[in-house]
Amino acid sequence: MRIGIFGAGYVGLVTGTCFADLGHDVTIRDIVPARVEALRAGRVPIYEPGLKELIAKNAARLTFTTEIADVVRDADVLFVCVGTPPTHSGDADLSAVWTVVDELPQDDRRVVLVMKSTVPVGTGAKVRTALDERGLHNVGYVSNPEFLAEGSALSDFRNPDRVVIGAYEAADGDVVERLHQGIDTVFVRADVASAEMVKLAANAALAVRISFINEIANVCELTGADVNTVALGIGLDHRLGKHFLRAGIGFGGSCFPKDVSALKQLAGNAGYHFQLLASVIEVNELQKRRVIGKLQKHLGTVRDKRVALLGLAFKPNTDDMREAPSLVLSARLLAEGADVRVWDPVVEDLGQLPHGVVVCSSVEEALDGADAAVIVTEWDELKSVASADALARMRTPLIIDGRNLLDPETVRAAGFTYEGVGRAVGPAVSA
Repeated sequence: MRIGIFGAGYVGLVTGTCFADLGHDVTIRDIVPARVEALRAGRVPIYEPGLKELIAKNAARLTFTTEIADVVRDADVLFVCVGTPPTHSGDADLSAVWTVVDELPQDDRRVVLVMKSTVPVGTGAKVRTALDERGLHNVGYVSNPEFLAEGSALSDFRNPDRVVIGAYEAADGDVVERLHQGIDTVFVRADVASAEMVKLAANAALAVRISFINEIANVCELTGADVNTVALGIGLDHRLGKHFLRAGIGFGGSCFPKDVSALKQLAGNAGYHFQLLASVIEVNELQKRRVIGKLQKHLGTVRDKRVALLGLAFKPNTDDMREAPSLVLSARLLAEGADVRVWDPVVEDLGQLPHGVVVCSSVEEALDGADAAVIVTEWDELKSVASADALARMRTPLIIDGRNLLDPETVRAAGFTYEGVGRAVGPAVSA
């Protein structure tokens, strides 16, 4: 089929490229000329393993443009993959979505408008009404939420747990299902409102699990239990499963924080106080800040101490820093008077970092003269960080493992003071 996509961000670029790999002709539109020019030149503006190579492989079926006419012309299906960031009120900002809807030209051809962007429940009904008021009865509407995890997005597209399709007209849903021919999965056919809710509810459920295991980790620290062993025992229960039971310093990224807040706000707007999600949000924010307490316990104060934050992205295998714990930690440490050094192997856009942070080009540079190293992102490069070289470089051999990446006994045997999340705590180093 001929597919048009609005938005060349994570969702739009991965979705379009993967559909091209399935044999469809895809035109991707973005309103940022520099991004389109980069893509035309073969430069991918985001870091996603395998994406650059897949774009090159399917170059003959991929077109990038800034023009609305190019993406709409002859298209059978139009995907909306634009951002819906939270507003100051906590509601989703749908201005980009409405811009797409308003720009659709008058045409007698049948075309299916597919909403990939995460939107509040009820958005589809409003879009359908707006289309009908403009006389665009030829435009079908389908909600087809995305479940692409950054760092594994290509695999998630090719091997999805399910594809959710909510349509007003069954025939329009059939079109979207046919687009996925070649993918072995379960197709969940639903009404539009239910499809919209699936995305928000799924991310909220995962966020609940993360905050739950982080709360268990905090209790483990107080009682002498080990959260990794506890998580293993929990995860082997077939009723619960092992996924998203890894303790750490909180979740971030473009989906979980936004979608949890959006669902909480949606419930509030409908007159329901979603107490569980309010607690999930609070736990996650406090978890990020617990690192400061761990540092203070060992160092007495972080004022005039050099702290190396290892990892900036909210998770490995991505360069996305949206809502990343590194942003909270760096800002809090600076406010406490610390000298903050940071390192990340792929993040290049450092505009979100607070003023005063020193960016280092290597782990070794970040550790030079450091009083503490904090593992913020579990990059593979950090698995060997507790080395003799690091011991010699650091002023105080203290490692706070925010992702439980390292083996505590191995690190301590190498001469470091180690503290993870929800694990037995070693003795404090002298400040």
